Amino acid sequence: MIEIYKDQSLMSRDIPFGILDVQYPDRSAWDLAGFAAMRDQELAAIKSQAEIYDRKAEFSEDPYFRYFRKHKKTYPVMAQLESFLLKDRPFPEYNPINQVAFLTELKTRMLTGTHDADKIEGALVLFEAAEEISFVGMGGRDKHSYKGDLTGRDDGGVILTMISGPDEKTCLTEETRHPVYMVFAPEGLAAAQVEDCLNQMEFYIKTLAPRAEIVRRIV
Repeated sequence: MIEIYKDQSLMSRDIPFGILDVQYPDRSAWDLAGFAAMRDQELAAIKSQAEIYDRKAEFSEDPYFRYFRKHKKTYPVMAQLESFLLKDRPFPEYNPINQVAFLTELKTRMLTGTHDADKIEGALVLFEAAEEISFVGMGGRDKHSYKGDLTGRDDGGVILTMISGPDEKTCLTEETRHPVYMVFAPEGLAAAQVEDCLNQMEFYIKTLAPRAEIVRRIV
């Protein structure tokens, strides 16, 4: 399992951070048909909520929504959900390892991240950013941390922030077999909710790859 810890800026803060460190078997051992059937059933159930969906009722008191609004940002999981529910955007059927995380977000409405564990240099250190720190984001885009945002760095620099998302270096590829799934939480969100999200994600992983080896932790 990757080494992960919080620095002093977070030690006294009530911010649970969940991870699933996963070793997938060779793709030949994946149950792609079973995963697709389960995924489509889950998506149909989520889609059935479209007629009764109300943003204010669903998100006005949501701790993630409030966290992103504090930073003058739109909560990305809300935007993804509304694109799927209200705009008929298709579910992205790319790398199934990515699909696990995206499906978890739609199901739980909690924020996740996925990184290639083998590309993380040394330990992952979580901290509250005190300033803007530039890094290369997914797709080669220029990104930076935000003051007060939950941020993670390895020996090479910032690899994730709650607001700006993942870096380019540790993004998944089709060859990734050792991802680490992360569940972000705003301050005060109960650790039990993070645990429930990890349980949901583990169910999806085991449906895709019953022989996957999973180690979990909440820090």
